[in-house]
Amino acid sequence: MENNIFDTALLFEGGGMRVAHTAGITNAMLENELFFDYVCGISAGSSNAVNYISRDRDRTKRRFVDLVDIDGVVGMRHWFNGEGYFAAEYLYGAASLAGGPLPFDFVRFQENPADLRIGALDCDSGEMVYWKRSDIKTLEDLLQIVRCSSTIPLMMPKAEFSGRSYVDGGIKRSVPLDIAMRDGYEKFFIVLTREKGYRKKPMKIQGLLDRKLKNEPILVDILRHRWEKYNEQMEEIERLEAEGRALVVRPGHMNIRSGTTNRAKLEEAYLAGYQLAMREMEKWKAFLFGKKSNNCFL
Repeated sequence: MENNIFDTALLFEGGGMRVAHTAGITNAMLENELFFDYVCGISAGSSNAVNYISRDRDRTKRRFVDLVDIDGVVGMRHWFNGEGYFAAEYLYGAASLAGGPLPFDFVRFQENPADLRIGALDCDSGEMVYWKRSDIKTLEDLLQIVRCSSTIPLMMPKAEFSGRSYVDGGIKRSVPLDIAMRDGYEKFFIVLTREKGYRKKPMKIQGLLDRKLKNEPILVDILRHRWEKYNEQMEEIERLEAEGRALVVRPGHMNIRSGTTNRAKLEEAYLAGYQLAMREMEKWKAFLFGKKSNNCFL
């Protein structure tokens, strides 16, 4: 596989099942041969990132739409059994292996030379960790890293990799902009899952989180300040957008939540993302290729 965009970082925000909208955008990008050589994802955005790199349009959609039709993956009964609202052991294990309902094409993933960053939060240090290709030796490594990045506190049991525990990186960095900047990028294509101008507020359930996580003060503190960090990051992204350094893709209207399991609503969000991308495609190509927008594959 070859790539054709080398000076721009592709960044995927998480958002649980809201990434169904991102999946529609992603498949339109793949259809139009927008092949980035540097891709970052956090939380559910990490699943989308690896599907994008493997260029698997079928799995890109199935992972955030058809997922809800797969028995044993989503639901409160799994949470009550200690498996998490998203049954992570199965979802990032047997379901994604050959013969499962969401098989991941690791061979195609390896054939794509694109650089990759997947972010998660180290539970002990409270610091972000970004894994890269050199950390991924096997399909099982990749699936576990994506699981670490996507593990929502309390809703899913902690995930481990190389002897350390991790949870969802999105509670500290909703968008992996920091690592792309550290890696030297100055131009960004950012795919968000919230409308323009959206800002978070302090969580109403903070008291509950304080009690449930009383033995994990680092995690409690990060969750308490999550809304502030998110809002600061959105303001930074809007500054980059105003400066012409970032093209930011946002839903016009987001009608689903992170835990939505209604198939019709997920299909609607997917289609809205795809249609948005097709409407904006020439604008995107102009940002990415300039005068070469009609010759996407260089």
